[in-house]
Parts: sequence; structure tokens; C-alpha cells
Amino acid sequence: MEEDKNKNNLGQAAGDGSKESQKSQDDSAQQKSDDEKSTDNVKQNAKKTYGSIRNYLIHLLDIRDETDRDSTMEAIIKDIPFRGHNAWILVFSIIVASIGLNVSSTAVVIGAMLISPLMGPIVGLGFSVAINDIDTTRRSLINLGVMVGLSVVTAFLYFQLSPLTELTPELEARTEPTILDVIVAIFGGLALIIAKTKKGTIASVIFGVAIATALMPPLCTAGYGLAVWDLSIFGGAMYLFTINTVFIALSTFVVSKVLKFPLVRYANSKRRKFIARSTYFIAVIAIIPSIYLFYKLLQESYFDQSAKLFVTEELASTGNNGFFLQTNSTHIEYNNGDNSLIEVAFLGKEIPEEVINIWKQKLGTYENLKNADLRILQNSNSDKFNEFRYMVELKRRDSLDLIEKQNKIAALESELQKVYVKKVDLPFAQIAQEIKLNYDEVSRVSFSEVLTSNFKKIDTIPSFQIMVKDSMSIERKNELASKIQKWLSYKLETKNLKVDVSLP
Repeated sequence: MEEDKNKNNLGQAAGDGSKESQKSQDDSAQQKSDDEKSTDNVKQNAKKTYGSIRNYLIHLLDIRDETDRDSTMEAIIKDIPFRGHNAWILVFSIIVASIGLNVSSTAVVIGAMLISPLMGPIVGLGFSVAINDIDTTRRSLINLGVMVGLSVVTAFLYFQLSPLTELTPELEARTEPTILDVIVAIFGGLALIIAKTKKGTIASVIFGVAIATALMPPLCTAGYGLAVWDLSIFGGAMYLFTINTVFIALSTFVVSKVLKFPLVRYANSKRRKFIARSTYFIAVIAIIPSIYLFYKLLQESYFDQSAKLFVTEELASTGNNGFFLQTNSTHIEYNNGDNSLIEVAFLGKEIPEEVINIWKQKLGTYENLKNADLRILQNSNSDKFNEFRYMVELKRRDSLDLIEKQNKIAALESELQKVYVKKVDLPFAQIAQEIKLNYDEVSRVSFSEVLTSNFKKIDTIPSFQIMVKDSMSIERKNELASKIQKWLSYKLETKNLKVDVSLP
């Protein structure tokens, strides 16, 4: 009987355990189902949020609804011809811009760009290629040539008659394009064509693009290059103008395609195919060099940045070793990656060959400078500096001899007279020139011999008087005097000298 009772208890316990296990499984399944529902809800909410953001951005950035295709096409074609009023406006604006460049007046140049009608043929070229209109393409190219020719001839005549023939900073800035010019041309062209396609053209955008892309100054600079017969200036200016023209036309082409302007239809299918192929051939011819040009300018920009970083990080902090970098004499020359040059000039002690070799090894560790050549320029006339050091040492010994022999005042005056005669041979002009190159704030340098006495002995000390251009704080004055004295000490190999900085 006890055995039956135990069996019943075991069976009941097993049944209770089975029920608890089943309940646990049910709870686990319910939890899993709730988690899946929660995950699905999160995914649905994320999709709704993404859809809302996407729809908002499309609504914010969509320009197709406000695009007036008929009016845009009519306005672009109307602005292409250069005759009558447009021709005279162009001539006068070129003269105004040339005057601004000639006197280096940025305000005058900007004013000329505001009134110049240069954009018409360029926008017409990109637009006509996009809509497969060969007649408008031909007309745009002809008017673009007329515009360039008229602009260059006008600028040429002005600079031929102008008494001012100096190459100003405004003119020089238009002779060498950079990667920034390409970027400005691309985004300026995009802004221009989008403004033109809007119902009710945004005039302020057109004026802003005319200033930003700066089409007119390069043409004026090209005329200046012909007037002074400097073909490098002419070529650089036309190169910059070509970059701006190509990328503005390319931006116009892209936007016109995106907005799906209707293509020009031709009755003759063979003629239509020929024209379509011709226009796309022209587009490809313009795009391929543009891509290469963009890549080339990008590489040049990388090289310039790396070269400046190398000079700053590796060469500029060498003053404690007795040689000083002339930062305003650094020359960086990019030659398409081959035989590119970094040329730097140093003052002070002669740089050991081992140090130069270490710099050249470090140059190769910079990604964009592996094929560059480092050229170090040092003091070219060390004999004169050796002579200068010898003369300073000689005067010091002369003064010691005077102390030892207790010469009379007459003998001392005679010795000083000899010193004044010897000073004619000192390379003072060379030292003054190096101070001028290395310290822009210095306006004048004087040198003299100073007799000093501590009532036990008399000594002759080289004394340099430095006059600065503008007033400066006492701290800055002391810092400048310390730097120059430190440099002269290394140069003359003596610490027995004096440097005074005078304020204006």
C-alpha cells in the first residue's frame, strides 16, 4: 500500500513539473511574440520616419515644378547673340575692368563684372548641346569667339595706350588657375542655370555668379599679356578663362539634362542621328580634357599643401642649430609630378651635408612629395663673413693690447681711426640685406664700434642699432632684439656684441 502511495505521489509530482514546463514554454513563446511585434513596430516607425524625411527633402530640393521650360529656352537663346547694345556694353565693361586691374582696384573690377554680358554664349553652348540643337550650338560657338576676340582686342588697345604697364597683383592673380577656380566655376554654373530655369529669373544670382566665376578679368589680363608681349601671361589668363567657360557650360549641360528639356526634333531621321552624335561628340571632347584638367589641378593642390607642411614641420624649427629659414624666400614649383621642386633659403651657419640628407629622406615620407627635389640655398659668399669675423676678433685684441700697454689717448684715437678705415671692407651691406629679408618689421640697420669700460679694462664691442617700422610692445621689442643678437652671435661666432632695437 505504501508503494502505491509513493507511486501516486511521484506521478502527481511529474504532472506538476510537466505543467510548469509547459507554462514556461508558453511564457517564452509569448515573450518572443511580443519582441517580434515590438521589432516590427520599430521597423515600421523607422520606415515612416525615413519616408517622411525623404518626401520632405524631395519637396525642399525639387526644382522641376517651378521650371518654366519655354521661357527658359527663349531667354537663353535670346542672350546668345553679341551685337548692338550687348557689344557696346561688353566693350565698356572691359575698359572699366582693365582700369581696375591696372590700378589694382578690386571694387572697380567687381563693378565691371556686374555690367558685363559674358554669360550668354557660354550658357547657350551647354544648353544647346543638352537639347541636341546643332544650329544653336554653332551660333553659341561663333558668338563666344566674337565675345573673346572683342574683349581681348579692347583690353589690348587699352593697355597699349595706358602709361601704367606694371604687372599689378590683380593682374598677376589671373595668370595661374587653381583647383578653387574649377570648383567655383562648377557650382557657379549650377547656380546660374538653376536661376535661369526658375519662373521669374533671380537676377541677384546671375550677378553673383558673374562676380564669383570672374570671366572678365582673365580676358583683360590676356589683353595685357599681348600689350606687353608676355605670352606666359597671355597663356595663363586664357587658360583660366577656358577653365571657367568649360565648367560653366558643363554645369548647364548637366542641369538641362536633369530637368529633361525637350530635344529638338528633325524631320530627317538620318540628320537627327547625325546631329545627336555630333553634339554628344562635342560634349565628350569638352568633358574629357575637363576631367584631366580637374585631376591635374587637384594633384597640384595636394602637392602645394604637402610642400608647405614639410617646410613648416621639418625646416622651420631649426633656428637653435645656428641656421635660420627665410620663410619669405621659399619657392614651390609643381611640374606634373616629375622633377617638382621645393627651394628654400637659409641664413646663418653652413648646414652640414648629413642634415640635408636627412631632410631629403624625410621628404620621401610625404605621400605627394616622393618625386620632388629639395634644393637648399645657403650663404653664397662665406669668405666675406669669415673676413667680418676676423675683423671683429682683431679689434677685440687691439683693445686688449691698449689696456695692457696703457697707451695714451692719442694712440687710442689713432687705432680707432684705423678701425674706421677698415670698416669700409666689412660686408655690412650683405648683413643688412639678410636682416631685411628675415625681419619685415625692420626699417633701418646701423653698425658701430662701442668702447666700454668697467673701470678695470676697456673693450671694443660691435654694436648694431635696429630701427623698426611701427611701434611695438616692450615684450615684442625685447624678443626681436634677442633673435637678431642670437643670429649675429652665430654668424660672427662671438657673444661679445650688442643689439639695440629703437621704436619710431
